[in-house]
Amino acid sequence: MLYTEIAKALLAPTDGTFRLENHDPAWTGTKELQALDGKQLKKRLKDYLEEQREHLIDAQEELYADNRYALLVIFQAMDAAGKDSTIEHVMSGVNPQGCQVFSFKKPSEEELDHNFMWRCWRALPERGRIGIFNRSYYEETLVVRVQPELLEYQRLPATPAPGTDEFWQARYEDINAFERHMSRNGTVIVKFFLNVSKEQQAERFIKRLTHPDKHWKFSMDDLEKRTQWDDYQAAYQETIAHTSTPWAPWYVIPADNKWLMRGLVLSVICETIGSLDIGFPKVPPAQMKLFNQALKTLKAETGAPEKKTVRSRKK
Repeated sequence: MLYTEIAKALLAPTDGTFRLENHDPAWTGTKELQALDGKQLKKRLKDYLEEQREHLIDAQEELYADNRYALLVIFQAMDAAGKDSTIEHVMSGVNPQGCQVFSFKKPSEEELDHNFMWRCWRALPERGRIGIFNRSYYEETLVVRVQPELLEYQRLPATPAPGTDEFWQARYEDINAFERHMSRNGTVIVKFFLNVSKEQQAERFIKRLTHPDKHWKFSMDDLEKRTQWDDYQAAYQETIAHTSTPWAPWYVIPADNKWLMRGLVLSVICETIGSLDIGFPKVPPAQMKLFNQALKTLKAETGAPEKKTVRSRKK
């Protein structure tokens, strides 16, 4: 699996030493992948993506049947990094009953009247399901940190003073405590920062502006955030350094090549589910006898040949 070869390069350290400068948005993978030309690389990655989707479909079914764990997948990124398309390509084919996607944008008045994580708490996945957050409570240490005037709308207590170092440290601690609580109770959390370069972002913005069918994806606010690029990069570095933990790790995914990005994300998700102690529920022997009686009755009713008995699936 591609993930197995490069996981260490993608996984942010959990000791607070993370530095964004050590992660190249234009990284193109292993030496084997780097040896391929553009068309070959795209075909290789598309084939890999299709193959891994089949693994994810099987893994999601097993997660749903086992019904002891939930998986929460969080995506954060600068504009045009490819969050929407990654979710679309990675999760296509997965049973909608076992998957939920939530996007978090400007908070409503009701949401502002609660704590900064409340709206995300309400959207957490049930046991057996995969929950996907397109942006999340991390906006509160990213966008809000770059635009601290947004704190005024939250009507916060005076202590710790909003916008101070003490205030941001408290938010990191709250997030880590929340994620540890969720982890202890069966919600496995994996977080992706899709790391796009400023140059690649400009190219994607130009594409949106020159193709009428992509105009809806562009906002003048995107240009405003682009002028604050360095501030956002600093906010991401601080957030990841303080909140990448053994129970809720951050993966920093190179996002300049969209097909590589999608393959890496899918690999990590499949590997994460595969590491869980899950399986299809085993039917007790007494219940199996009833199942075999039911099978015999139904075959007699339909005239089906009596060849096999019902077998319990091994965990």
